[in-house]
Amino acid sequence: QVQLVESGGGLVQAGGSLRLSCAASGSIFAIRTMGWYRQAPGKQRELVAVATSSGNTNYADAVKGRFTISRDDAKDTVYLQMNSLKPEDTAVYYCHADRVIGVVRGTGGTDYWGKGTLVTVSS
Repeated sequence: QVQLVESGGGLVQAGGSLRLSCAASGSIFAIRTMGWYRQAPGKQRELVAVATSSGNTNYADAVKGRFTISRDDAKDTVYLQMNSLKPEDTAVYYCHADRVIGVVRGTGGTDYWGKGTLVTVSS
């Protein structure tokens, strides 16, 4: 079983920065894809950024140039550096891990989610 724990959310003024972290735990050998999604009040959950173990990244248009996703595979951790924050970035941010390969052959799984961390950007 894989668990994801996010940290780093909080209240920040518009134009400020925050750094989110998400640590995965469990009998993990590798995680092919890790990413961040967000859900604002009254809206559907949406992709923010993803990063693969091969080094590819993908960003939502709304955050390109402001957010940066990175991984530390030795720690099974993914980060989201958020700069130039806007009020419309206010949301619960969820960590996601997909295509997890377990230490034991044949174990692992897909589609793991953290419980989320709240980011509030004031104007």
